[in-house]
Formats: sequence, structure tokens, C-alpha cells
Amino acid sequence: MLKPWEVIAELNTDNSRLFKEAVIKREAVAGNTEFFRGCRAALDSMITYGVKKVDEKTGNGKGLSADLFWKNAQALAHRRITGNEALIVIAYMRQQATEEQWNNWYRLILIKDLRCGVSEKTINKMVEKDNVDFVIPVFSCQLAHDSANHESKVGGQKLIEVKLDGVRVITVVYPNGTVDQYSRNGKELVNFPHIKAQIAKHAVFFGEPVVLDGEVMSGSFQDLMKQVHRKSDVTATDAVLNLFDVVTLKEFTTGTSTMPQITRSNGLKAWWYPLKEHMPNVTVVGQELVDLDTIKGQERFKMINTQAVAGGYEGIMIKDPDAGYECKRSHAWLKMKPFIEVTLTVVGLEEGTGKNAGKLGALICEGIDDGKSIRVNVGSGLTDDLRDTIWKDKTAVVGQLVEIRADAATRSQDSEDTYSLRFPRFKGFRGFEAGEKI
Repeated sequence: MLKPWEVIAELNTDNSRLFKEAVIKREAVAGNTEFFRGCRAALDSMITYGVKKVDEKTGNGKGLSADLFWKNAQALAHRRITGNEALIVIAYMRQQATEEQWNNWYRLILIKDLRCGVSEKTINKMVEKDNVDFVIPVFSCQLAHDSANHESKVGGQKLIEVKLDGVRVITVVYPNGTVDQYSRNGKELVNFPHIKAQIAKHAVFFGEPVVLDGEVMSGSFQDLMKQVHRKSDVTATDAVLNLFDVVTLKEFTTGTSTMPQITRSNGLKAWWYPLKEHMPNVTVVGQELVDLDTIKGQERFKMINTQAVAGGYEGIMIKDPDAGYECKRSHAWLKMKPFIEVTLTVVGLEEGTGKNAGKLGALICEGIDDGKSIRVNVGSGLTDDLRDTIWKDKTAVVGQLVEIRADAATRSQDSEDTYSLRFPRFKGFRGFEAGEKI
């Protein structure tokens, strides 16, 4: 059986995807446990070693045993070894290893980059049928569906909160004070040390490792994005972590928590509230329980939505208070962005392209709404049958009124006196008899 560093060397001999997949498949069938153990250690986002730089090696040592490496790697991952002690341990392992061992294997694991054109998705694709133990967990967190596509679920008792326009940050907190942060895709974030430090001082509250789910915001969104995408030596000291959920690390890594949303939310507040004066860059997003099946609840819901828009937020979140946490897109969370509805007149038609060639592509609409002169092409929201029907009689809908839903009215680039609509969607025609065909 090939040594892990020999497999890496072979993978680097050919850039073909099929070649790399064949090599991975071969090693899975052969049961190369040591190779796939290293692959997981390097590619699993939740495993980090707390080191920024690991030097390459020139010349050979007597050889580094796998047992010694994994013992030290585990200590680094659990932060039992940190700082200067970590540097000393890494330097010792580097000294012991052969050049090939270190540069083509052990170093790559510590820097979290196998550098052979293979990702966790490639490995999982090739091993899942032959050895499920070699599958690498793919980092994921709970995501929301668009409420516009699930209007039937916007009812009953719901927790309502504002939708923030920042950067999603997953914060892993260990009771010993270690704090790691990741993007929603599992990229380690190192540029918010002030937030980590504030949380670390109060990590002992948690009896086991937990995941704090939230969104980081700062004075300038553009500046924030620059900070997030730089690897090191850049900080955004005005950034604030706005938390909205908490689950145990064990639940997060298994992909689900059965604890109800309202219990998780209350637990998060119970931790944060007594400590908020000591964590100026950490806050908890406010929530309100609203019964959407009542008139009072509907009125309150509309007021919260209006206030969110007026406050410059991206919209609102609608959460099921009884639902658990799932590391995938879930109907338990619905996002609702502000929208407007306008009524315009169809003044022309535009033929479609691609799959819509030879049929209606968009309705050309004009009109006055709220004192604004609007002209816009509307292609989204039209069914295939409607596209065919309208295109067969191109004059039938010209002059008809059409209801359009959009995110907002925006000033046209061609004229300061004319507006267009952002993300316009066809809602329906007005003035037709029930069941009347176009």
C-alpha cells in the first residue's frame, strides 16, 4: 500500500479530474486508512491547529512516526498545546521527518491544504460507495427559505426578528476559553480577535463546546467584506457579532438539534444578558413572538416589517418557535424582504431567448405609480403556458393592466425622470373575468 505522501505526489502528476478521481477510488478500495485520516484532518473545516505558518523542510531526518504526529496534532487541535509550545512541537516534528514526509504530507495537514487539486467533495464522491468511514463532513449551517415561495407557512405563532445585512459567522466556543470562527462555508475567520477575546472570557459558562450562530456587522459593509476576505494581519475593531442561535458542537457536527428554537433563543439570552456590559462587540438579536393567525398579530407583523425597512435592515426573519436546528436550508426559518406592488400598463412584448425562444420573454410595461414614471421589462413569474398563449396573439395583452411585485423602484440609468424596478415579478392581470382565457 502506498504511503500517504506517495499518493499526494502521484495526484500532482496529472491535473485531470478523472485521473485524480481514479487515484482516490483506488485508495478507497485498497483501504488506505492513514491517507484518508490525513485527508479528513486537512479538509474538515471544523479541525484547526491554531498555527498560521509551517515551514517546509530541506534534507532528511530519521523519519516521523504517524503515532507521534497524530498525538501532537490532536493536542494542537484541542488547543492543549498553543503559542510558543506549539511552535517548539512543530519544529521538533519537522526536524524528525524526512523531506518527503514533511513537505508532501504532515505539513500539508497542519496548513489545512493538501495542494493536489482534491477537495472534500471529490473524496466523498469517490469513497461513499466503498468505505463510508472515509467520508469527510461537509461544513454547513441552517439557512432560510424565501417566504415568497412558501406563503402557506407564514401563519400561526412565529418568532419575528430583523434580517441583518452583514457576514454570517459561526463561532465555536470551548469551555477552556478557546474560540474559533468560520464563515457559512467553513472558511476559518481570523480577523475578529476582539470579538473572540470578549467571548473567551465568559466561555466557562458553557459546560460543553457550543456553536454560536450569528452575523457580523460593522460601520461599512464594504470595509467588512475586505476584512473577511483577507487572511491575516487585518482587523475590523468596530465589528459587532449579532447572535441569533446556539447549539452544542456535537449537535452542529451531526447536523441537527431537536431543542426548540424558543428554548435555544432563551438560553442564548440567559448567557448574554448578565454579561453584555463586558462584551461590547457581542449582542443578541431581538425577537418577538407573534400569532399570525390573529388580526392583532397580523397588524403587529406589518408594523415590525415596516420598522425594519425604515431602520435600513434587509428585511425580517420568521422562525418556528417549536422547530429544531438543521444544518441545511430549512422551512423553520423564512426570510421576508421588503417588496412593493405596482400596477402598470403593457405597452409591448419581447421575445425570449434560450428555452423561451419563439415565445414570450418579457412584458414591456409603463405607468405612473406613487408619482414615479416607471418603465420596466417583466419576465420573471410567467408560466410556460402563459408565455405560449400570449405570444400566439401578441396584441391581446397590449393595453392591459398588470400587477407587478418588486423589491424596490430604482432610478433609471438612462433618465433621472424615469424609474425601473429591482427584481420585478409578474403577479397577474387586472380586469379579466374569472376563468377568461387570454
